[in-house]
Amino acid sequence: MTQQQRPVALVSGVGRRAGIGAAIVQTLARDGWDVGFTYWRPYDDRMDWGRDEEALAAVSAAAEAHGARVHAVEADLALPETPEEVFAAVREALGDVRVLVMAHAESVDSSILDTSVEAWDQHFAVNARASWLLVREYAKGFAGPHGAGRIIGLTSGAVVNNLPYGASKGALDRLMKAAAVELRDLGVSSNAVDPGPTQTGWMDDNLATYISEHTPLGRTGVPTDCAELVAFLCSDRGGWINGQVVNSDGGFNAAR
Repeated sequence: MTQQQRPVALVSGVGRRAGIGAAIVQTLARDGWDVGFTYWRPYDDRMDWGRDEEALAAVSAAAEAHGARVHAVEADLALPETPEEVFAAVREALGDVRVLVMAHAESVDSSILDTSVEAWDQHFAVNARASWLLVREYAKGFAGPHGAGRIIGLTSGAVVNNLPYGASKGALDRLMKAAAVELRDLGVSSNAVDPGPTQTGWMDDNLATYISEHTPLGRTGVPTDCAELVAFLCSDRGGWINGQVVNSDGGFNAAR
């Protein structure tokens, strides 16, 4: 596949080399996509894992090694104007976007009694509102062949003691189902993917052992597990799957 023939994918939430978003960028590049991606360093700065200073260069280089053109956009998705700005930047750099993969998230643990209004609003601004606005912007500009478009949102079944994250991801699930029907005239499929517990650096040894022992396939998930499923859904072979929440968790949820 020549560079001119490559379709364009946009992946949001690619802040760290250890993250699922980075694995998705590299896997799509391997499969023949040019890739735009977003990142937001201030989010990583306030999380326990901290900023990955090498992520931008390393993720871009890994994708380019597969022959992909790459364009990165620093984007605060808590702002309502950001999705339109992201699409404008990626379209200018790479062309029309055929695939939208939303791997971004606000995720800070809190429960019913200790979640603040500010935290609730932040989670819904990033996980729900920004996702809706990204989907809307994608649909407004979609120019691909009927049946070739894909929208994928990464979701989660976590909600206990992680209330605003889980509730806002529930809103994302409903958005994906709505898009599967409302965008039918464009021939765009829309699905949510739940990666299950995935080791991206946030699990300590005790938690990783617990997850492994409670997963039928006997290990924690790794970012490439989810990335391979996303790549399949983006391919011609995955085009008939539509309006679904697909688990990629080694059976973890089935065993609970």
